[in-house]
Amino acid sequence: MNDGELLSDPQVYRRLIGRLLYLTHTRPDITYAVHLLSQFVSMPRIPHLHAAHHLLSYIKKAPGLGLFFSSKTSLQLSCFVDSDYSSCPDTRRSITGFCTYLGTNLISWKSKKQHTVSRSSCEAEYRAMATATCELVWLAALLSSFHIDASPVFLYCDNQAAIHLASNQIFHERTKYIDVDCHFVREKLNSGFLKLFHVRSKGQLADIFTKALHSPAFSDFVFKMGLTNVHPSPS
Repeated sequence: MNDGELLSDPQVYRRLIGRLLYLTHTRPDITYAVHLLSQFVSMPRIPHLHAAHHLLSYIKKAPGLGLFFSSKTSLQLSCFVDSDYSSCPDTRRSITGFCTYLGTNLISWKSKKQHTVSRSSCEAEYRAMATATCELVWLAALLSSFHIDASPVFLYCDNQAAIHLASNQIFHERTKYIDVDCHFVREKLNSGFLKLFHVRSKGQLADIFTKALHSPAFSDFVFKMGLTNVHPSPS
């Protein structure tokens, strides 16, 4: 990550990343890549700029790609959440990723490095679940201001251990490092606000926010997120 020469003018890289960060508000497909590139704005290097240019070439292939919001959908609030355990080579922190849907419409998403190092994949997944639950609580409160009752909301996770941990009322040694997160998620689960479901890894839409994917899987997830090209290439 820190290989290569430092850029003689780092402002070029910083301005580019600033524009890409703004673009992530409508292009969730580039969120993870921009998340990685933004970590090097203090001391950008030539390989970082080349990676940013590679991302630009991807964007230019489909400049009309964006989110499509259907008016004919339910008002069910659901969220896919995932984590990439210990993926940062420098800090060994995990990456939290989630995407939230209102019916079939993608309305919020995030890719973010966790604040602390997790000691297991289950712990990393549970921290991601707590972050996603906070987002769901906020969105449910926002919908309630429009007199829309969003509960119960659905949370989809591909880690069985994290789901069992949330459902287990007994606290033990595995939970003491994430005690606050455990209480928070379980409280929402026990109150009926939250429902947890297991999803297979191949159907985990939040994968695109936690790791780099191969082209077929990436294209499949882009389609499932509801991204549509308003300027399709002529056949």
